[in-house]
Amino acid sequence: MIRKALYLVAGFLVSSSSSEVVQNGLNLILDGWFHERGVMWPGQAMSLKVKEVVYHGRSEFQDILIFDSTDYGRVLVLDGVINLTERDEFTYQEMMAHVPLFSHPNPENVLIIGGGDGGVIREVAKHPDVKQIILCDIDEGVIDAAKKYLPFTAQGFADPRVEVKIMDGAVFMEQNQQSFDVIITDSSDPVGPASVLFETPFYDAMYKSLRHGGLICTQGECQFLHLDIIKPLINSISNKYSSVEYATVSIPTYPCGQIGLILATKGRGACKSPLRFPTDELQHKLKYYTPEIHEASFVLPAFTRRQ
Repeated sequence: MIRKALYLVAGFLVSSSSSEVVQNGLNLILDGWFHERGVMWPGQAMSLKVKEVVYHGRSEFQDILIFDSTDYGRVLVLDGVINLTERDEFTYQEMMAHVPLFSHPNPENVLIIGGGDGGVIREVAKHPDVKQIILCDIDEGVIDAAKKYLPFTAQGFADPRVEVKIMDGAVFMEQNQQSFDVIITDSSDPVGPASVLFETPFYDAMYKSLRHGGLICTQGECQFLHLDIIKPLINSISNKYSSVEYATVSIPTYPCGQIGLILATKGRGACKSPLRFPTDELQHKLKYYTPEIHEASFVLPAFTRRQ
């Protein structure tokens, strides 16, 4: 999962960082603990005890840190922000992929924007009826690091249906309109220029790249922290998409232990109930997603519904 990615959108170079100053991940390790802090979650921090630093470097776009933690396995940090841990990444990856795919009657062509660690690819590839999986990410450095140091997510790149495009997702969608049944976007947090990824033009680009009857699934921020972002976004795209819904996912190492998904459809109804179901064999392999969790993820607390 790439919570912090980098794209060229509407002429802006969108930084992956949660602040204007690019972080050096090593500087966030103090007394043997990694400390994540960010402007998107003021007054709180996430700390993990470091066992060993596995890799630290800088791609063309962002700082990349990979370390082994004592209790959460291997950890990927981009520009000082935890993007995944080996212990809990499956919750987000499974929901990001299986909620939209099981909400579509016959998803054959899937586009993933971001997700350079390969985790979403890994989950999409578990659907045998999908014929084409395109991953579009501007930062090849993250993909290379994942293939070398994160085999538990990067295994999806080996699937023969996968095609990787190292380019801006918005440009790719402009070149491929009405082409995809499902578009999954791991977008940056809306800080500075990255705010364009949470505005109507980017969602318009996804809409144009969808086939009729298709749907999108995007990272939807945290309901405990970001309702002031979530609600305006949903309102701004509701006039174009046939349905727009917010779903929730539990993940311990994301701020407040929760992250949202925004699902929107083109020319069809909402995604609150699956149209297809995992086989017994697939369900046995999944650790978080079930048809019941699918439906339950759209049941929101009163404070969120009131917004």
